[in-house]
Amino acid sequence: MSDVPKDEIARFGGRMVMVGFGSIGQGVLPLLLRHLDITPDRITIVTAEERGKAEAEEFGVKFVVSPLRQGNYLSILEPLLSEGDFLVNLSVDVSSLALVEFCRSKGALYLDTCIEPWSGQYTDAKRSPSQRSNYALRESALALRQKYEGGPTAILTHGANPGLVSHFVKQALLDIAHETGVETEVPATREEWARLSSRLGIKAIHIAERDTQVSPIPKAIGEFVNTWSVDGFVGEGCQPAELGWGTHERHFPADGNRHSSGSGCAIYLSRPGASTRVRSWTPNEGPYHGWLITHGESISLADYLTLRDGGEVKYRPTVHYAYHPCHVAVLSLHELAGKNWKVQKHKRLMMEEISEGADELGVLLMGHAKGAYWYGSNLSIEEARRLVPHNNATSLQVTVAVLAGVIWAIENPQRWITEPEEMDFSRILEIARPYLGEMIGAYSDWTPLLDRGLLFPEDIDEDDPWQFKNFRVV
Repeated sequence: MSDVPKDEIARFGGRMVMVGFGSIGQGVLPLLLRHLDITPDRITIVTAEERGKAEAEEFGVKFVVSPLRQGNYLSILEPLLSEGDFLVNLSVDVSSLALVEFCRSKGALYLDTCIEPWSGQYTDAKRSPSQRSNYALRESALALRQKYEGGPTAILTHGANPGLVSHFVKQALLDIAHETGVETEVPATREEWARLSSRLGIKAIHIAERDTQVSPIPKAIGEFVNTWSVDGFVGEGCQPAELGWGTHERHFPADGNRHSSGSGCAIYLSRPGASTRVRSWTPNEGPYHGWLITHGESISLADYLTLRDGGEVKYRPTVHYAYHPCHVAVLSLHELAGKNWKVQKHKRLMMEEISEGADELGVLLMGHAKGAYWYGSNLSIEEARRLVPHNNATSLQVTVAVLAGVIWAIENPQRWITEPEEMDFSRILEIARPYLGEMIGAYSDWTPLLDRGLLFPEDIDEDDPWQFKNFRVV
C-alpha cells in the first residue's frame, strides 16, 4: 500500500504494540504501514473496546480487547514486547509513567501524545488542582530521568499539540529573525533557542487553533460531538486551566496559583480550561475567542524558552492554548458546563459524516518587531481524505506527528525521556509537511486590544497589549 520511495521507508525490525485504537489509532495505522518496513503481523492493537475492530481487520492487524489497568497491564503487555520493539500509546486513562517504566525494563521504544494518569485522576476531588495539572504530570515524568541512568527513547507528548506545534515555534522564530533582520545561525541548544526568542522580543505564544469542520447531522441533546477524542477533550477540559507564565507579565490573575515545587515555569487558574476563554487570531478566521484548555506544550515550551542567570529567571514568554473547536463541540462544551462537568451519555466522533471545513492549527508569536506572526497548517477535510484513509483534518495533524515521532525514535533509539522541544524540528517537519495541507506564515497587526472598548469600557493594560490580562475574556 506504500507509495513512499524505498529509500525513505524507515527500517524497523521489531514488533509494535498500539495501546488504544480510537480516532488517532485508526488514522495512524495506515501511515505506519506506509512509512515503516513493518508487516501487519508484527503489529498488535490492545484496546478497551470493540470500536475500530473493522479498521484493524481491514489491514490484517491483530486486535485485542483488553482494558489496561494497574492490576493487569504488566501481564497483558509482557508477552508482546521485548528489546527493540515499540509501544505507541494512544490511550486515555492508562498511566504513561507506568508504560514508560515497563518499556525501559524491556528495552522497548515508547511514544505517547499526552501524559495520562490512571483512570479517574483528572477529576478526583481528593486531589488538589495542582496535583491534577499537566504541570504535575510532566514533573513526575521528568523525574524518571533522575530515577534511571538512560534508556531506550521514550517520547512524551508528541501529537499535534502538544508535539508538532513545538516544531512550528522553532520554524516561526527563524522566520521572524529573517524578516526582522536579526542575524542568527539555527540554534543548536536549548539556551540558544531561548536567547533567540528573547532577542526577538517574543512575549506571548498562543497555540492558536480554529476547527471549522461541520456535519449535516445536528448535535442532539445529551450528546457530546467532536472531531477527535471526546474522552480526551473532556478529560483535559476538566483539568485546571494552565499556562506558561512570562517574565513580562505584571498582572497576576486573581484566580491564579503557583505550584509549590518544580521549575515554576507555569501557573494554573482556579477554574477548568473548558470555562476559560481567551482572545486570539489565525489567518483565515481572524480574531476569535478560544478556550484556554490545558496542554503539555504550554508548560514545556515555556520551560524550554526560559533564560536563567544562576537561579534567577531573566526571560520567559507566556504560552497557552487558544482553541476554538468545531461548532457542535462548542455546543457540547456549553451543555457539559451546565451539567457541572458530568459528561453526556452519548458521544459522537465526526469522521465520515463531515461535509466540509478545515482545521487551522498553528502558533501565534507576539511582541516582536512586526507585531504578531502565525505559522502553521491549514488542512481541509477534502485534502485529509485524499492523503490518508480513516482521517479527518484534525486527526491527520495528530497522526502524522505520531508517525514523525516514531521515525525519529527509530533513528535515535537511546535518548531516554524526550520532549518535543528536544527533538530535531527540521526532521520532524520534513516528515510531516506532505500531510499538513497549506503551510502558512502570516504577519498581522492584530492585538487583543483591537476594537476593544467600543461598546463597554474594560479594565485593560494599554501600555503593553501582550499582557495576559488583555487576552483573557472576563
